[in-house]
Amino acid sequence: MTGGRWSMMLCAVLMLAATATAGTGARDLQVRERDSGWIAPADAASKANPLAGRSAAEAGGRKLFQQRCASCHGEDGRGTSRGPDLTQPSVQSQADGALFWKITSGNSREGMPTFSFLPAPQRWQLVLRLRSLAGS
Repeated sequence: MTGGRWSMMLCAVLMLAATATAGTGARDLQVRERDSGWIAPADAASKANPLAGRSAAEAGGRKLFQQRCASCHGEDGRGTSRGPDLTQPSVQSQADGALFWKITSGNSREGMPTFSFLPAPQRWQLVLRLRSLAGS
């Protein structure tokens, strides 16, 4: 391939790539949809977060989120192709107990791992972190 043809082909590929990623709409297309059928049992959803209102606990949740969740849900929780946007009302409207149950149980059919190996206080810290993402 000659230098001129190579340059033209490279330019065309770069233009296509720029068009595909332009604007915020492209990012939205890459975010995985939330599994609306994944619902916590009522007894789990009714549990209150024992760490509610503790800012130091939320700080710990932020660190845990970066270690355990950001690779799929993004550092800001707005989702990626591997995990849904956690800032959406459909997530934020769920009870703390429901979010705790989901973190604990996971959802293998959608690729959400179980975090039952984490101590319960750390899972509650993650719930606090999820709540703080809504204001981000």
